[in-house]
Amino acid sequence: MKKIVYLLMAFTLVFTTACDPMEDVYEELGTNSEAITGDATIVLTSDDYDELGVDESGFSSVDEAKTLLPAFLSDLYPVWGENSTALVNYTMADGLSNLEEVNVFTEADSYYLANEDYPQAAVNAIGFYPNEDPADYIPAILDAQFDSPEEGKIVLATYKQYIDEPVVGNSDYFREDFNGDLGAFETINVMGTKEWYASSYGDVEYAKMSAYGNGQNEDWLISPEIDLTNQTNASFQINQTSPFIGGNWDLVSVLVSKDYTTGGDHTAATWETITITTLPSGANYDYDYVLSELVDFSAYNGESIHVAFKYLATDATAPTWQIDYAVIKLPGVEGDTDSKGMYFVYDGGEWVPSEGVYYLSTSDYDSMGTASGQPGKYNNFSNTTVPEDYLPTFLNAKNPYALEEETIILTYKYYIGSTVVRGNSYTVTDGVWMPNSPSLQFGHDGSEWVPDNTIKYTFTTADYDSLGTEYGYPGYYDNFDVREGKENYTDTEDHLEAINTVLLANFPGAAEGQKFIVYYDVYSGINEVWNLKVILTNGEYVLQ
Repeated sequence: MKKIVYLLMAFTLVFTTACDPMEDVYEELGTNSEAITGDATIVLTSDDYDELGVDESGFSSVDEAKTLLPAFLSDLYPVWGENSTALVNYTMADGLSNLEEVNVFTEADSYYLANEDYPQAAVNAIGFYPNEDPADYIPAILDAQFDSPEEGKIVLATYKQYIDEPVVGNSDYFREDFNGDLGAFETINVMGTKEWYASSYGDVEYAKMSAYGNGQNEDWLISPEIDLTNQTNASFQINQTSPFIGGNWDLVSVLVSKDYTTGGDHTAATWETITITTLPSGANYDYDYVLSELVDFSAYNGESIHVAFKYLATDATAPTWQIDYAVIKLPGVEGDTDSKGMYFVYDGGEWVPSEGVYYLSTSDYDSMGTASGQPGKYNNFSNTTVPEDYLPTFLNAKNPYALEEETIILTYKYYIGSTVVRGNSYTVTDGVWMPNSPSLQFGHDGSEWVPDNTIKYTFTTADYDSLGTEYGYPGYYDNFDVREGKENYTDTEDHLEAINTVLLANFPGAAEGQKFIVYYDVYSGINEVWNLKVILTNGEYVLQ
């Protein structure tokens, strides 16, 4: 056990001659009504996770930690008893958060703005212009997308915004970069044991298919429906490589269908082969990507289409096919964009921006470094690109003048085989942004260790002021006047009412069953500090 800090309250035991001195300790414990009490703060190590039977990346949930740690503490402190406490610091696997106020955002529904949602969609501007505030437009877009949302529903709206004023050119109408997953593309395995999957190497993330060493294969990767019903003069482009194919380009095909339905029988649809002339070398071990020419798609004006990538392997030839990205362009405007996101909550019958939460943009990842192993490489985090290694520095640079104890929730993309949304809470501590470090407090109830969520809280000047600053009220002298004959705050119910006012305001997201020991100043003729133990029950704090 490493990094264990504990304070063990002194106790005296009288030893007599025995084969095992600890027998006397246990006998003494059995006859002494006072349990041995200790307090410990623990940081779990890789050895501890191994003992717990958990991967060293951390617990898969807070409930898992609550289930496994009591027995671990019993083994660690076998002679400790009632009123002992242990604060256990741990990590969560896969970038998970232990805070519900964070999870309501990471688990929120998301909506990616469609091309037609943008204000300048008529000129195929696929993004907000630099002078357009997304918060002015997104509420109406969400109204159209979510029918009768529940009060308090949270949605992450993701969108693109031009970095500079766009210029006339070709706009990306539909694009798939295969960054971390296959996006909305559908996979169909017709024959063989291999299928399409997302992969990465060096600077590139891509969709990959290879049946090398596995004999005959046929596999399809089919796009979602692409609506060109109101569009003209579309073009298609693909960035790809295909080593080991030699000249057998009939083994990899780009196809288009006007009558396929997602999830349907692809063999019942009509597919047209697209001719691409700018191709990779196809030589063995040549993984250099080649961007194709712009292929004319005007034949599909006014149609809804699906684009498919069909892969074949024979007993003699099994090429590798890697697609960096595929894009359908339209005449319009073009320019560099930043991919961003904003949370909205349905409040009082309308969508309003959520406060205190920020979703990282592509430019944010890039600002933290774009080299291998850095966030900007793939615009996400992972168990090898750890958020806490970068985000405190990012926040200190972005908000250098934040006030002490100011808090913000950051959410971001996190790769665990596919890309998900994760997040954490950060607080200014001693002038520096610091991440929430997961911890659980346990208490010994006399027979076993149990999770104990008690928070010790001391009233502040602001708390007293919130209860009234007139003469006779707590904010006047920053205490409660409990002398006989006084009308205000002279009994426990008065104090409990004040505690409810303060705790409900300061801890609005507290979970049912949250416990507090609240310390506050009183004047009874002399200055004293009193405390009450309370627990949140049915939305209000009651005495424990």
